[in-house]
Amino acid sequence: MDERTTPERILDAAEMLFAEDGLHAVSVRQIAAAADVPIGLITYHFGTKDGLYRAVFERRSPTIVEQRLTGLRIAEDEPDPGRRLELIVKALVLPMVRLRLLDEQSRFGRLMAREASDPNAFERGIIPQIFDPVAQEVVAALSRALPDRSRTQIYWGYQFMLGALVFLMSDTGRIERLSGGLCRSQDAETVSRYLVPFLTAALRDGLAATPPGDDAPSKTIRKQQSVTKGRKHETRHVRPAKRQTAGGRSGR
Repeated sequence: MDERTTPERILDAAEMLFAEDGLHAVSVRQIAAAADVPIGLITYHFGTKDGLYRAVFERRSPTIVEQRLTGLRIAEDEPDPGRRLELIVKALVLPMVRLRLLDEQSRFGRLMAREASDPNAFERGIIPQIFDPVAQEVVAALSRALPDRSRTQIYWGYQFMLGALVFLMSDTGRIERLSGGLCRSQDAETVSRYLVPFLTAALRDGLAATPPGDDAPSKTIRKQQSVTKGRKHETRHVRPAKRQTAGGRSGR
């Protein structure tokens, strides 16, 4: 006997179909059929299809957000800078990797990957409203862990981490095909063992140099200003020699 409530059955069906085909390719009728409920109950509980889509995210996202915030608090208490950076990466990555341990939540991981890579997602406001606040917390923690990096570098580093995570959650099966089954993206423990040190090293070493025109951190700016002043001071005492004309007067 199915002990789920009617809203839970609708949410489960919607999550499965949205993850497989996306928001726009799924109809309310399909969701009702998959949940084995009348269409009117979807309207009663969630209003519109967009309302149901948002409800799918609102059901799962609090756990992910809380796990990330807990991970960030653990990282802040770590005195070793290298270890602290690794813990920040774990705070971002592990809540999503853990979704793969359960089939139903793995579907939500694929749905999140769809939403995060959809150019029209901003209009729906799900990612900005639900996940952007904790994303800014991650960026702030990275800035404290990497004080010699500029804010621009930190934001790009975060974006690249997110890109790797989104592709992983898309669950395309590509690594299984390329490796002939040697690697399995469903193996959450192995994924974590490779992904966390990879991203940690990328942040630590890949952002080492400030690109030209970047908003360099304050210490770098002060150093550059000091060098520039020294060069100006040296040039004050070096005057270019005047060219002499045949008549002994300086030429132009």
